[in-house]
Amino acid sequence: MQTLDFFPPLVDDPHTFGRIAAANSLSDVYAMGGTPLTALNIVGFPDKDLPNEILEQILLGGLERVNAAGAVVCGGHSVRDAEVKYGLSVTGTVHPDRYVTNAGAKPGDQLVLTKPIGSGVLTSAAKSRLISEDELTEAIDVMTDLNAAAAQAMMQVGVNAATDITGFGLIGHAFEMADASGVSLELAAGEVPLLEQALSLAGRGCVTRAHLATQTYLGDRLTTAQVDPTLVNVLCDAQTSGGLLISVPEDRTDALCAALRKGQCKCAALVGRVVEAGETAVSLR
Repeated sequence: MQTLDFFPPLVDDPHTFGRIAAANSLSDVYAMGGTPLTALNIVGFPDKDLPNEILEQILLGGLERVNAAGAVVCGGHSVRDAEVKYGLSVTGTVHPDRYVTNAGAKPGDQLVLTKPIGSGVLTSAAKSRLISEDELTEAIDVMTDLNAAAAQAMMQVGVNAATDITGFGLIGHAFEMADASGVSLELAAGEVPLLEQALSLAGRGCVTRAHLATQTYLGDRLTTAQVDPTLVNVLCDAQTSGGLLISVPEDRTDALCAALRKGQCKCAALVGRVVEAGETAVSLR
């Protein structure tokens, strides 16, 4: 399997940015139950405006996460750019009969989430100087955490489907799973773990543009009942290097959650269930 992802900085520290971008790029391999083998750096850098030491720190941050994944950086490519951009092209392996996609969710499955939601809100707030660097620590810890243990847990237990939560937010990627699987998903909005301050900061407008794009795209395929609109915005907001949303048979849910906890995943939260396809693809309750 091969994946590719890169983006501009979310944080000021270049080493931290490199770690976040690399963890995000590795996540697509983990979402399919794979093992990363090699990675190629992808860099856009304004070398006439910024010292090369910044680029060095970005690459070192990425290298640290790739090494933590047990993979190897074997080169890459850079171009002069007006804006810093960084990410990886990752090659991984998975057994051809055991890989996981987002298309296998079945009615009766339970939905388990492995990281809290809110990184888009927190990084937006930091860019607007509404929170300090110290208040971003939890979000950075979540974004730099590899999904390796979550992938190992779901492969050990056996699950029907999974997706990592990134640019389309929890709701957007839940919709992709529902659409690909020919089912509907019911999410318990109040059970979704959030980063500290995410809800209050979202109430002050600290959300990315993705939250509106997701809601507009889904239209009447998303129903939100009486859920707080601010919480809906958070659940639709873009995430960076988010956790896995896993569709697991009900009789394996406890085993999956136990394996996630044993692997010290950020959370093992039961956030919803899979039902027969209905008029809406994703409903919040």
